[in-house]
Amino acid sequence: MPAAVAPILEVDVEHPSPRHVARAVEVLEKGGLIAYPTDTYYGLGCDLNSKKAIERLYQLKGRDKKKPLSLLCPDLSDVARYAHVSNFAYRVMKGLTPGAFTFILEATRLVPEVMMTKQKQVGLRVPDAGLPRELAKALGRPLITTSATHTDGTVLSDARDIKTALGHGLDLILDGGVTLNEPSTVVSLIGDTLEILRQGKGSLEA
Repeated sequence: MPAAVAPILEVDVEHPSPRHVARAVEVLEKGGLIAYPTDTYYGLGCDLNSKKAIERLYQLKGRDKKKPLSLLCPDLSDVARYAHVSNFAYRVMKGLTPGAFTFILEATRLVPEVMMTKQKQVGLRVPDAGLPRELAKALGRPLITTSATHTDGTVLSDARDIKTALGHGLDLILDGGVTLNEPSTVVSLIGDTLEILRQGKGSLEA
């Protein structure tokens, strides 16, 4: 169960200390929920293997379970364990990762059903920020991730605002400073066709 109000731990987003990463991973392994900065918005995350934590995350967000959350992976090689990656998809993702993109692909059997759409698709991220990648790497599997927002959708860009709004349901808040970013760009690679489903921070021009 979370503390009455989740503690805040200041971190370096690009070069987090191993001690801070270890503390956050310990929380995740115990089924806890954390908030952490990324290259886009602050994220709310939990362990892929904790069904109770996933349930808590949906409740905290006030999110419809018909809207799957995404997986945050440490690198591109990890993506292939949780999604079917064609040669086309690999080439596209290799040029855009790490980066501010969420890729929609067909899920493998390692993905919990609650994380998939009815079409058995899943969203995956490899963010361009050291902290979330180090968290997933140290955990040994992807983080379940979603943006830190009020139930009305208002984005929370500061750790203290997150503590005020969501601290009652979190176990740890990693403070990387105020983030005035955009959401990730959502790109579908289903059927070897590139389709932008939501334009965000990530640019395909590169």
